[in-house]
Amino acid sequence: MRRTTLYLDADLELRLRQETRRQKRPMAELVREAIRRYVGDAPARRPPGAGAFASKRRDTASRAEDALRATRFGEDS
Repeated sequence: MRRTTLYLDADLELRLRQETRRQKRPMAELVREAIRRYVGDAPARRPPGAGAFASKRRDTASRAEDALRATRFGEDS
């Protein structure tokens, strides 16, 4: 788990603190739960072509744009 900082409006922080007392659960747990509900539990999709490069070529850096274009990296699916 990684630590992060959130900035909340005073009213939102107050309501969150009230909810932590009501549920007798840590604030971090409630925040994680809310974020999971918002973004979903599915893992993030990997970009197209991720892990597809095993060419063993040494000039990949100079051909990076062509390689990304060939895998449609950055295009909406």
